[in-house]
Amino acid sequence: MTPSDLAAPSANAPVGIFDSGVGGLSVLRHVRTLLPAEHLVYFADTGFSPYGDKPEALIVARALGIAAFLVEHGVKALVVACNTATAAAIEALRARYPLLAVVGVEPGLKPAAAASAGRIVGVLATSATLRSARFAQLQAQVTAATGVTFLLQACPGLADQIERGELRAPATARLVAALVTPLLQHGADTLVLGCTHYPFVTPLIEAVIRRHAAEHTVVLVDTGAAVARQLEAVLCSAAALNHGSGSAGQISAFTSGTRSTTEQAFQRLLGEAVGVTAVASLTAATGAAPLAAI
Repeated sequence: MTPSDLAAPSANAPVGIFDSGVGGLSVLRHVRTLLPAEHLVYFADTGFSPYGDKPEALIVARALGIAAFLVEHGVKALVVACNTATAAAIEALRARYPLLAVVGVEPGLKPAAAASAGRIVGVLATSATLRSARFAQLQAQVTAATGVTFLLQACPGLADQIERGELRAPATARLVAALVTPLLQHGADTLVLGCTHYPFVTPLIEAVIRRHAAEHTVVLVDTGAAVARQLEAVLCSAAALNHGSGSAGQISAFTSGTRSTTEQAFQRLLGEAVGVTAVASLTAATGAAPLAAI
């Protein structure tokens, strides 16, 4: 299906959501809460996870391939529920599908700057997000407008721990402590969760705050709720919001990884029993050869 084939969105059509793995379920959770009648199609690119250590061109190719797959499944809007993929690929997605509403995840630098009393904000994110031109531009704009200092902390390995379901494991706790403690020691009173995986280890982050900054209030910024509100706004603007009939919308899911692992993630992280279909390969929307998923 090409961009010109896209029809006017139907309110009953599903919303497509994708991430490098299960992190995007933190965004899906907010969408489900705000827009319970919407049908959702989730794609976990677990076979290619993590995105954070991949070249930008490769991330763009994956994003275009997944978008093409979801468009074939009739989605009326696309949520890029991944900070790394948003930074690398959202412009390419919007150029490829100009008639499709595409909502991305922005690191919450603006709300963090507004929340920070001490004007020092720590940012936890993937290496790919922090080195992207999109992030650098946003950081420069917010710093110029507010005078806030941003302390940037790349988090290699953290998304991997979350993908494996090791949300409370000692190794994960040690890694979180090593990442968060220096930010607190340098005076950060606000922490941006700059990857959609990270909200799932909020209890570990809060434990570090209690140990090292118990006398201060430290604000955690998770932008998943803002993404859900933006999705609601674009669907309303297109007269495509599903008001439903009192019943919850359906959730379907696909993965480039192991089906059972993604089903377990839905149950463990969201408390939902969702059937997942494994996808062996994707074809890039550019017409390139199929992209090996696993």
